[in-house]
Amino acid sequence: MSEIRVVIADDDPLVRVALSHFVSRDPEIVVVGEASDGAEALKEIEEHHPDIVMMDVQMPGMGGIEATEQISERFPDVRVLAVTTLDTRETVLPMLSAGATGYMLKDSSAEEILAALRQAHDGTSSLSPRIAAMLVRHVRSSSTGTPSSSDLAPLTGRENEVLGLLARGMSNAEMADTLLVSEGTIKAHLGSIISKWHLRDRVQVLVAAARAGLVHFD
Repeated sequence: MSEIRVVIADDDPLVRVALSHFVSRDPEIVVVGEASDGAEALKEIEEHHPDIVMMDVQMPGMGGIEATEQISERFPDVRVLAVTTLDTRETVLPMLSAGATGYMLKDSSAEEILAALRQAHDGTSSLSPRIAAMLVRHVRSSSTGTPSSSDLAPLTGRENEVLGLLARGMSNAEMADTLLVSEGTIKAHLGSIISKWHLRDRVQVLVAAARAGLVHFD
């Protein structure tokens, strides 16, 4: 695997040290920069061109949500992994809607953090069913106007099935078991949706589908 370049953004220097220690245990992951807020994170991205930013949500000055929105607009090839102490809709869901590929809690193990970084790098981050449902509701409630799918390329019948299972928070393996196909086939369908809609990952797919009214929870 190629080198994964990471910037860590957190206002607590001790947290930055701890996260850097965790991720540096993997020889293929390199911490190329650190930032104490969102504005500094943007400067680090411009200077070091990382693959992933590990982004705290609540920081003085520019917080993680605003920074993630700017990263999504200005640096579409850079993925954001939200890292927070709070697992609440007021923090995690706005981060995901802003463009974060996934999120982790700060008390996660080193192995979990490394796995999340690799998933973010691959664009394969999975959401739990609870978070997936919360995300869809959050996007629908914050969207204005009448939902329309006219701006999105149409999907095949099987792609729509995969989209529905994604909205239920299923992993690739769970989708494969449900549809009686291989995980490779599921990845191919997800890749096709991402390509058709010109997005980066499955979280963005879910956000776009929710905004267009293609998935919902009653």
